[in-house]
Amino acid sequence: MSDALLEVRGLRVSFGGKEVVHGVDLHVRPGEKLALVGESGSGKTVTALSLLRLVPSAQVHGQVWLQGAQGDRRDLLSLDERALRAVRGEDVAVIFQEPMTALNPLYTVGDQIVEVLQLKKGLSAAHAWDKAVQLLADTGISEPERRARAYPHQLSGGQRQRAMIAMALAGEPRLLLADEPTTALDVTLRVQILDLLDDLQRRRGMAVLMITHDLHLVRRFADRVAVMESGHLVEEGTVAEVFGRPRHPYTCKLIDSRPERDVVEGVSASSAQDDLLRTRSLRVVYPVPRPGLRGWFRRGEFVAVRSASLNLAPRQTLGVIGESGSGKSTLAMAVLGLVPSSGELRLAGASWQGSPRADRPLRRVAQVVFQDPFSSLSPRMTVEELIGEGLRVHEPALDAHARRERVRQTLADVGLTEAQFPGLLARYPHEFSGGQRQRLAIARALIVRPQLLVLDEPTSALDVTIQKQVLALLQRLQREHGLAYLLITHDVDVIRAMAHHVIVMKDGEVVESGQMHEVLDAPRHPYTRRLVAAASVPNPA
Repeated sequence: MSDALLEVRGLRVSFGGKEVVHGVDLHVRPGEKLALVGESGSGKTVTALSLLRLVPSAQVHGQVWLQGAQGDRRDLLSLDERALRAVRGEDVAVIFQEPMTALNPLYTVGDQIVEVLQLKKGLSAAHAWDKAVQLLADTGISEPERRARAYPHQLSGGQRQRAMIAMALAGEPRLLLADEPTTALDVTLRVQILDLLDDLQRRRGMAVLMITHDLHLVRRFADRVAVMESGHLVEEGTVAEVFGRPRHPYTCKLIDSRPERDVVEGVSASSAQDDLLRTRSLRVVYPVPRPGLRGWFRRGEFVAVRSASLNLAPRQTLGVIGESGSGKSTLAMAVLGLVPSSGELRLAGASWQGSPRADRPLRRVAQVVFQDPFSSLSPRMTVEELIGEGLRVHEPALDAHARRERVRQTLADVGLTEAQFPGLLARYPHEFSGGQRQRLAIARALIVRPQLLVLDEPTSALDVTIQKQVLALLQRLQREHGLAYLLITHDVDVIRAMAHHVIVMKDGEVVESGQMHEVLDAPRHPYTRRLVAAASVPNPA
């Protein structure tokens, strides 16, 4: 492959003598977009990061040939650390999956981009700052001058990912390693980022090696696909070949993992007396500092949710869809009584009082399952302690034996048993996969037998096959336990699989609402039409 920008031969990666990547061969030509696809644990991220020896304590063997700007070829695995540092960020740059951990929390995002420009391009401080602002603007981030002076925690998830992309592009690399760059982004933002990368590739002749489990992204973005399973490269070809005529059973399983709808249909609109959850003109306001002397005497306000009205009856799922910053997660927090709100909010016929003691009965009615179970589950508590914690609060009369049996029963409900996992109750969250941790989070919410589950992006961080399993679990639990779901998501496919009714939020307002098929199949509002169009999957050419 003399014309390849990157050629990998016989790559093997081991940890402590155990091999996890087994003789991978692949190549990327100049200006090409190659997607490396597989589930968590397939070895795709370890493979990509090992090319630059970015995986600590890994033993890497094989050859990784990179074509230089002058046509010379170097084996990256034979370079010393000093020579490899010159390659990183300039010839090859990386966009990491989680920008909140990849960005330094102590420096503004502008300063972090400036640092790359000064080290790799030798620009002056003033010139580097102007260039950093321009790079942020190129990624489509709003108010780039102001965002450049913001710290990572002051940006939304999508804005942080754009800042990470701007930093990766600062060195003008010829090859970009993008590790799940759009996983946490809204559907419209994903399209924008992919269009951005397409434009940059055309203008700079840059190649992209995309690591992903998002098959929608692969269809829309890639030229070729390489599929990994358990550290082996099992299939490779063009997008049309792999998606149109998959040869390996694992590839077929990935392609067939689109969420399936299996809910009780024919649920009619409820009356006010039947509603488990009802809001009218709900409003959530956050105080913000005002500039200048005015801020000394009076704070400003940011309206996160304005005049939101919704109804949710038992056994129904209400899907709330919108982009980052639309107010959908704030709406969920208000429903859970975790942020103050005004207007009418009735949950099981009662309202939040703002007192821990007075609100305790409602805490049992409504439970929540968060997006990332790894951060929502305490790493210092065992499974038995995590799942049984709610019983100590809401059913203190239960003795230790009864509490343990309830924990076992609830874990079995979500598909986790001690037959599968010996010593299950004594294990810790880090001993489980992402999908298994999400099952633990669901069990933790179910243990107190709630009537409403607030699902905040419950599958957005999961592989497609695991996402399908978790959604099937939620559908079964709804049928068996009569649960109502308030489903917060930006994934239109998840809404189609789960929701009976939908509300669409934009800039804190409900811009459209109705039954799922009405809203998604015949959207009236231009914003809804844009969301649905962005989620559609083009046929590979």
